[in-house]
Amino acid sequence: MSSIIQLLPDHVANQIAAGEVVQRPASVVKELLENAVDAKATDIKLIIKDAGKALVQVIDNGLGMSVTDARLCFERHATSKIRHAEDLFSLHTKGFRGEALASIAAIAHVEMKTKQDQEELGVHIIIEGSKFVSQEAAVLPKGTSFAVKNLFFNIPARRNFLKSDTVEYRHVVDEFQRVALAHPKIHFTFYHNGSEMFNLPPSTLRQRIVTIFSGKTNEKLIPVQEETEIVAIQGFVSKPEFAKKNRGEQFFFVNDRFIKSGYLHHAVMAAYDGILKDGAQPSYFLNLSVPPNTIDINIHPTKTEIKFDDEQALYAILRASIKHGLGQFNVAPVLDFDRDSNLDTPYHYKDLEGATPTIQVDGNFNPFSDDKPNKHFSNYKKPESTANWESLYVGLKQDTDDIAHITFENEEMTSSLFNDEDIEHSIHKTYQIHKKYIVSSIKSGMVIVDQQRAHQRVLYEQFLVNMTVHQASSQQLLLPLNLFFSSSEMELIQDLQVSLKNTGFVFEENTTDHIVISGIPVNVTESEVSLVLEQLLADLQDGIPESSFSQSDTIAKSMAKSLAVKTGKHLTEKEQENLVNGLFACKDPNTSPFHKPTFITMRVEDLDKKFAL
Repeated sequence: MSSIIQLLPDHVANQIAAGEVVQRPASVVKELLENAVDAKATDIKLIIKDAGKALVQVIDNGLGMSVTDARLCFERHATSKIRHAEDLFSLHTKGFRGEALASIAAIAHVEMKTKQDQEELGVHIIIEGSKFVSQEAAVLPKGTSFAVKNLFFNIPARRNFLKSDTVEYRHVVDEFQRVALAHPKIHFTFYHNGSEMFNLPPSTLRQRIVTIFSGKTNEKLIPVQEETEIVAIQGFVSKPEFAKKNRGEQFFFVNDRFIKSGYLHHAVMAAYDGILKDGAQPSYFLNLSVPPNTIDINIHPTKTEIKFDDEQALYAILRASIKHGLGQFNVAPVLDFDRDSNLDTPYHYKDLEGATPTIQVDGNFNPFSDDKPNKHFSNYKKPESTANWESLYVGLKQDTDDIAHITFENEEMTSSLFNDEDIEHSIHKTYQIHKKYIVSSIKSGMVIVDQQRAHQRVLYEQFLVNMTVHQASSQQLLLPLNLFFSSSEMELIQDLQVSLKNTGFVFEENTTDHIVISGIPVNVTESEVSLVLEQLLADLQDGIPESSFSQSDTIAKSMAKSLAVKTGKHLTEKEQENLVNGLFACKDPNTSPFHKPTFITMRVEDLDKKFAL
């Protein structure tokens, strides 16, 4: 029998391996930005077009590469970051596998320009799908420019799996923010379709956070700092009252590398235990510095998962340091019931010496005198003579009547708007079970309605009608609402503004970091506005529009999900009836906007079978 195992050609192997490293345009952004950081660049520009599908370009002023290195960097497992296997346990760079550039070059058109500072000329290389097209000398500035065009041009199936531009752009922004937050000393600039989205000059971590997530973020932040033999923790957490429903602003960095860790996230949530609302997520930006030999990064191709030597100790230190930070700023409750919090000295007053207050008293002031009060104040002196308090009652009538002769109306009087025989006692038509389901009787048996899904369907159709058929009615606010968002969220709101106006929102002013709302839809309360918009932005960023027909459909679905009555809420009998009637008045009462059943029916025959009648 002939042999059937054979080595794959390099370009095929590279395309297969590229699937692990490059999943979407954001993966390319991450790899190129980290290479620029490793090259000790102080100024990094990111330029993308069509959310990275058409172009991802990173320009840096780093060390650059020689002609040999420039050609060799596209070979698989070619790297300048490590030399021996032992180096994996003392990593000080972002990359170390030597796979990223080979993977990117296998599935895109790549153009690289690079030059070292001491060289007169640089090198310009063009590669298309792992094939070298050209290599020539060129006059270039110091550093490297890496342009990736037409991602997945030779893997059309993979390109078809990419999401919409809005979703892919959001992933690119996430990767950019992670690298920018990990390195606040580097100047980052971000351009999308020719527009400048971010310009982040070198700064402190706090300034970098505020620059990325709007100026309002500054008042939310509480510093956290702790240094032990195991780990040094530095960063910020948010105050509990600013917690959000989504987990957007949560960043862990280990040795300036962004990671995801459910275990460390649980430690943060444990520190907030008892001071957060149900379902609320705090923001945090925490950098953990640990000895490189105590962690293993070589677990996943994206390098966002890390194994720690002593996770339990890390958990305890992280939770304690955040609790200490919250307590230090009087955010966390203190279990001292005899302590009066009003007597606490604010931190910025604790080192100040108290001055003796000056007291001025008008000794001649008499509240019962007809004369105007004397404006002259002097030091307090006890008056020599004071009028007797009994003189206040001189002249009052002293006679008293005999109370026994006074008669009061003590007969119990009850009245009714209707005669008893005219009152028709209403029969219970609906019942609520476990604050979740509504049971209503019908001719053939009974119908059981899921109150949350049913309300979602009712609201969804109402919003759609308002946006597409009727002119939406809005209620004006007495005081306009100021809502603050990050720059990427503000860009989304700008795109949605026309649809939101059709829903009933009235916008007075839009700036780079906040909006002013003077009118809201009739069925939205003032307290729900921020929740509705946060949920809408989260849905758009997570890719829900893919299952929707239009932007209006997306907004209607998101608002219906936010405003629908939740499971566990008690409904009065009138509310139950209105909900059931509203559901069966809908065009499609059978399913919720998210294609889940809203009710089930049980016939009398089915009940009879249960009792074996």
